[in-house]
Formats: sequence, structure tokens, C-alpha cells
Amino acid sequence: MNKLKLRVKDWAEADRPREKILLKGINSLSDAELLAILIGSGSREETVVELAQRILASAENNLNLLGKFSVNQLIANFKGIGEAKAVTIVAALELGKRRKASETIDRKKIVCSRDIYNYFYPLLCDLDHEEFWALFLDRGNKIIDRMRISQGGVSETAFDSKLLLKEAMLRLASGIVLCHNHPSGNIRPSRQDDQTTQKATAAGRLVDIALLDHIIVGDGNYFSYADEGLIG
Repeated sequence: MNKLKLRVKDWAEADRPREKILLKGINSLSDAELLAILIGSGSREETVVELAQRILASAENNLNLLGKFSVNQLIANFKGIGEAKAVTIVAALELGKRRKASETIDRKKIVCSRDIYNYFYPLLCDLDHEEFWALFLDRGNKIIDRMRISQGGVSETAFDSKLLLKEAMLRLASGIVLCHNHPSGNIRPSRQDDQTTQKATAAGRLVDIALLDHIIVGDGNYFSYADEGLIG
């Protein structure tokens, strides 16, 4: 005889994820319980918390890895996850990523390559294509604005130095930082990366706007042209 699965609503009130937030606060919930709230319901075979635990386990219980899952992957790999639930999960993780990025935009001062990496990693870490971004800085190296210059395929993206300088001058920037990702995770610069850095440096000299660094973001690490003495 099959053992009946205890439903979440049959649990003690203090153990139900939604009620637990109200009784004990948001920090009392595990990652699986937070994910369960997004999913909303389980199935006859497993509770919503068990489903959330299974999804997290597939991502090695790492929210950064979970953030790489697409809507289609969630639907295909997890019984009980339809389009609406998958979209909710992906949207929530994206919102968390954007929140982390927005925390640093309030006139943050850039003092080293690690600052640039920490700023851009939340924006670029989960992408399956290259994106090229610029930070525009004032004379004190504080952020004026950021802009996505271009985006491309898996291995490369286009770069327009004229567009970059136009945007920098519109913002009265004194310095520029470039950053792009390598979806492969390999942070070694390509010949095109070197050419882009040289073009941006030369173009900036014409209008007295310095290229301060060019960062290549990989999977948990980065390459800095400035740190390697390749910007002059």
C-alpha cells in the first residue's frame, strides 16, 4: 500500500514556507523554501519543497549555477515545472542579479580591476553570448553611467570606437572602462580583443578621454589589460 505524501498545507504552520516568513522572517527560510514559494505547488509524488530541493540539487545547490538554467531547460528536466513556473523562477533569479548590479551604480568609485569585475560579473556571468559594455567615469574615477555598446554571438561581438567616444563625450566623461564576457569561460584575450583595446586607446587620446582598463569576464575570474601593463 502506497504511503500518502504529506502535503505542505498539512505541515505545522511554522514549517510552511509562506507562513514561516510571517512568523520568523525571510532570513529563516532555506534556499529551497524560497524557491518553493516561487513554484507555488508540487505534485502527487512530491511536495513543492521537495521539488525545489531537486531543482537546487541539479545545480549543485548553487544559485549562480541555477541562474544559468533557461525556461526550456527547467520545463524539460523537471516534472511539475510548466512554462509559468519556469518563467517565474528565471525572472526571480534575473531580478536578484539586477539588484546586485544596481547596488554598485550609485556613483561608485573605481579604484582597481577587481571593482570593475565585481560590477559587471552579475550582468555578464549567465550569458551564452558576448556583450560589450562601457563605464564612463569622471575625473575622480566615479561612475557617471554605463552602456552596453554591442552584443554578438558565442565567440565575438562588434565594437564601434566612434560610438564609444560619442557616448563618452555626451556624458562629459574623463575616463572609460571597457568590459566584455567570454561565454566559454576562457579569459585569454583574442587578437580581436587586443585590436579593440588598441583602437579605443588611440581614439580616446584624440579627445583626451583615457581608456583606463579593459576587462574580460570569465566564469568566476577575469583578465585585466591594465593589470598586465597592456594599456599605455
